[in-house]
Amino acid sequence: MIRTTYPPPREDAPLVVFDFDHTLYDGDSGSHLFAWLIRRNPLRVLAALLATPVLGPMVAFLPTRRWGISGYAWIGSFGLHAARDFDRVIDRYVARHREQIAARLLPVALEVFARHRAQGDRVVVATGAPPELARAILSFVAHEDVPVVGTAVGPRLGAVIATRHCHNEEKVRMLRERGYAGIEMAYSDSSADLPLLLAAREPVVVNPKRSRVEFFRRALPPGTPILNWGCRDRAGEPPRPS
Repeated sequence: MIRTTYPPPREDAPLVVFDFDHTLYDGDSGSHLFAWLIRRNPLRVLAALLATPVLGPMVAFLPTRRWGISGYAWIGSFGLHAARDFDRVIDRYVARHREQIAARLLPVALEVFARHRAQGDRVVVATGAPPELARAILSFVAHEDVPVVGTAVGPRLGAVIATRHCHNEEKVRMLRERGYAGIEMAYSDSSADLPLLLAAREPVVVNPKRSRVEFFRRALPPGTPILNWGCRDRAGEPPRPS
């Protein structure tokens, strides 16, 4: 892997925020992690199957999504007792699935990501996934030094669950708490990130679900780009040749 040295961003440089799942990564990285955690043990598989009639609808419904995800995280991480233990499991998962994970990183997205860094912009990743997971995956492409704001996890009842979900309006609050205010550009696929996109001077929708395209056109300023960066089952205009 060729390491690129990027100029350190100036304090007054434009702030550019990237979502991670379905934006830089083709899929839901957290779901892939928790599915692997659950599949490692037949009892966890059984527990997940029994809990899915309750947890599945909770994940699908925005106000209860944090609790649904935490339920699956609890099942998958039972036996872990600290966030650092969970981080070590994440690193093990990433190392064992390096080729499959690397294949999900979207080349067009990474090109845009690197271009912003080369320009000296302040680039940050804001994701609903655990931050250690995004950092470990970004290390494949020499971007592990980029700040990541993600879902906080902590111990609960013999496992590790999400204690603060970096999602929807909470994502914007978590960014501001860490000093990332005055967003110049934001890239995301998700209607749950509408607060983030509205907070940006230049929102860019990438890889949206086909059913959400009209929603974005109504909710965001006229002319907001709606692009596809390589997710085949998603909508958006293909990138123009550079």
